[in-house]
Amino acid sequence: MRIVYFTHSLASCWNHGNAHFLRGVLRELIARGHDVRVLEPENSWSLQNLLADAGQAGLEPYRTAYPELSSAEFAASADPATLVGDADLVIVHEWNEPSLVAAIGKLRAGGGDFRLLFHDTHHRVVSAPHEMQAFDLSGYDGVLAFGNTVAQVYRDWGWHNVWTWHEAADTRLFHPPLLEREREGLVWIGNWGDGERTAELEEFLFRPAADAGLSLDIYGVRYPDEARAMLARHGARYHGWAPNARAPEIFAGALATVHVPRRFYSTILPGIPTIRVFEALACGIPLVSAPWDDAEGLFRPGEDYLVARNGAEMTEHLRALRDDPALRARLVASGLETIRARHSCAHRVDELLAVAAELDTPTLRSAA
Repeated sequence: MRIVYFTHSLASCWNHGNAHFLRGVLRELIARGHDVRVLEPENSWSLQNLLADAGQAGLEPYRTAYPELSSAEFAASADPATLVGDADLVIVHEWNEPSLVAAIGKLRAGGGDFRLLFHDTHHRVVSAPHEMQAFDLSGYDGVLAFGNTVAQVYRDWGWHNVWTWHEAADTRLFHPPLLEREREGLVWIGNWGDGERTAELEEFLFRPAADAGLSLDIYGVRYPDEARAMLARHGARYHGWAPNARAPEIFAGALATVHVPRRFYSTILPGIPTIRVFEALACGIPLVSAPWDDAEGLFRPGEDYLVARNGAEMTEHLRALRDDPALRARLVASGLETIRARHSCAHRVDELLAVAAELDTPTLRSAA
């Protein structure tokens, strides 16, 4: 099948978490023999920030980890028909300009012999619904939503072809280290988030780490001066941006990590974890979650990871993980079992191909 994916950026994961999942899915599709093209706008915001932060060297971890992947940039004036070409399936991510989204939909509605899906991986359907309703999706065949609650919003807006397509771990890259080394302290990889979880980070990460006597290493971007001052007060070490391709190596040096969901995902969009949960469990690192409702039954709370209802419980869990190697081993084994059974990018490719078959995608139709 010939697949075209319009992304914000494939090369850059700077404050662009969808790149993590997209890379794994595309690599799996290529491994199965599909013809994949990735298109991204010129001078994308994420890529420009990566280059300003780390220069061209910041792209090397991605290039090394994903030698089979590449993307082509297009200008805002590019002809949508030329971009789509002879694709059988086109997927457009929601971090694209509304004008592009509409133009590709118009091409499909005008008789384009391809199937067209919109891919939503953010909380804007509830945090900024006016932005999402500004997209003209009238020519689209359906929507891929990264959680049931997001999918339900689209159904409430009148959409019938909506599929839940969760994120997952690229287990070709995210797996336990081949050789264990000494582990110490906590690690947290995540961006500051525009104040969406400031109080939660202090209650469930910074203070408990210090109270449990564990060192804390922080990786991520968009930490303002006041955030760095907060880290310093709690004795945390801030390292700035880290390429996502380095995350397995970073996880391999720590005793545990913590899941602190953004406020929207712990309140009005339950059931949607950050992709770091999938990646951390795939890497074999024990995890403790701040309050989060696994409403869709993706994991086994208490077995795949521990759950803390408040800061005091988080401190207790971290102390237990610090002192109990058997507890750490049980969590690692359980988390790995769940990822390998249900939450790899290979599983998501199976789901995508099932959607394509349901849409009667041209190549699948002709093959039949």
